[in-house]
Amino acid sequence: MALICRGLRGATTVTENTREAILDATHELLNDLLDTNNINKNDIAATFFTTTSDVNAEFPAVAAREMGWTHVPLLNSHEMNVPGMLPMCIRVLVLVNTEKQPEEMNHSYLRDATHLRPDITG
Repeated sequence: MALICRGLRGATTVTENTREAILDATHELLNDLLDTNNINKNDIAATFFTTTSDVNAEFPAVAAREMGWTHVPLLNSHEMNVPGMLPMCIRVLVLVNTEKQPEEMNHSYLRDATHLRPDITG
């Protein structure tokens, strides 16, 4: 079976805009995505992080670097400021090379971000 590049989505929230809170939440989110999908970091093609504008004390990508993602292209950005959006939120799109089908991919929505995808989080 051939490897295909697929996207994994996830999001989490922080309760305060501090370096420690951002890194802790991002570590938790990335570890959950890797664990629930049985992914090796060498299979990651690229990762995109976004935060709401109220989360700016640290780049979420720093957490990935701390986890040893030294050869993975990483990008940070802010979300569009849409009225009513979930505040204090970190989102991620991880592109992975995998043999899995789309329906086999497990996306992770943690903390208050479970409200973003109730169809996935129950």
